[in-house]
Amino acid sequence: MPGVYNNPMTQYDYDLVVIGGGPAGEKGAAQAAYFGHKVVVIEAYKELGGHCINWGTLASKTLRESALFLSGFRNRQLGEGLHVKFKADITLANFMHRTEVVQQREQARAIANLKAHGIDRVTGTARVADPHRVVISHYDGEEDITGKFILIATGSIPARPACIPFNDVSVFDSTTVLNMTHIPDAIAVIGGGVIGCEYSCLFEALGVEVHLIYSGRQLLDPLLDEEIGSIFNQRVESMGVNLHFNEQVDSCVVDGRMVTTTLKSGTQVKTDTVLYALGRSGNTQGLGLEALGISIGKYGHIDAVDPIEFQTQVPSIYAAGDVIGPPALVSTSMEQARLAVCHAFDMPYKTRLAPILPTGIYTIPEIAMVGETEQGCRDVGISYVVGRNRYGAQARGQIIGDTEGWIKLIFEAPSGKLLGVHIIGELASELIHVGMACLHYGGDIDFFIHSVFNYPTLGDGYKYAAYDALGKLNEMR
Repeated sequence: MPGVYNNPMTQYDYDLVVIGGGPAGEKGAAQAAYFGHKVVVIEAYKELGGHCINWGTLASKTLRESALFLSGFRNRQLGEGLHVKFKADITLANFMHRTEVVQQREQARAIANLKAHGIDRVTGTARVADPHRVVISHYDGEEDITGKFILIATGSIPARPACIPFNDVSVFDSTTVLNMTHIPDAIAVIGGGVIGCEYSCLFEALGVEVHLIYSGRQLLDPLLDEEIGSIFNQRVESMGVNLHFNEQVDSCVVDGRMVTTTLKSGTQVKTDTVLYALGRSGNTQGLGLEALGISIGKYGHIDAVDPIEFQTQVPSIYAAGDVIGPPALVSTSMEQARLAVCHAFDMPYKTRLAPILPTGIYTIPEIAMVGETEQGCRDVGISYVVGRNRYGAQARGQIIGDTEGWIKLIFEAPSGKLLGVHIIGELASELIHVGMACLHYGGDIDFFIHSVFNYPTLGDGYKYAAYDALGKLNEMR
């Protein structure tokens, strides 16, 4: 019950001072307040939500849905025998409208959550002066507040190398891209990671000429299972994205309305817009942590944070979320913050992070994964078999028009224990949770064989992927 662990610490202004109002900060604050502790959240931006709500995760995912809808991309999949009128007159206003609506609603939800838990909120820039004191700079000067514990959840910021002429008019990073004043005719995206791939697919769906520049040999490498990565590369290329692999940027020059990106190979890519989406750094500048003995890594992340308790080198200071580096997922960041708070106040409510974490990538097509990859199994000498099922083999795949999606299951051989799940296609980030639950409880192939799935659904593909693997296992037994 709320208040069970309440232990007022009258020598401090607050029991917990949270720096950063993004997902990690919000959830960490709510966790402490739920159990009766006095909490304040300090956020430099005028709105809560951090990068997730205001510039990154929700914004890009909502833009993706807008792109799919406004461009008629999904309608094209259903075009057999249908007359489909595409929305060719897309303006920036109708493209951005839904994103703004979602952002406003999520900002309001975050405010309501803090109010419901009785959490104070201060707008300003924070500096940690000592293990229990934070100095806040804002429009009305400076103020000091003290806390028994401090949670740093300041997130990350996009990398902005000096060789890229950022002007936030024609050359953007992954935050300022939302300030775009028009839908470009052509865009060069630098970086083949999650952000670069998501935006490349988004703009391609809108009919923009996209050039994706990446130093690797395959997009999203080594994050994806090799087979899924290969399928994704083929799909992206078939959409019309111009892929420049094994390339690095030598120079980027803005000349009027044209931006010329010259690659190390000598290739020149001429576009009206450039998006630099290669790397993010921990948002630690100005926090004063190094003066307290908290080490900061090369890319601005807080080093030496306990991976279970999320305590820094200073016992009263904790850190969670993107500011401590990978995996830098919103879902994981929120849990890290809750765990940090539970450890700080010795609350046995949460004691460890879930051992199995899913990943969702909102490209076109969508991708999700959890557990081992094939290459991971090979690297450690695990004998395995693979079962596959294509969306097109399921009635629901035919109904929604996504016949190219795949569910891929990896089982230990000959035991049949589930090791990994990889999905590419519509609703992949939702479907992955079925496999994650099976993995979490140590399930095997019998779970899928004997379960009854609704029909027609994409989830039914799990059963048929399992049947595919079962035949291979039976040959080994």
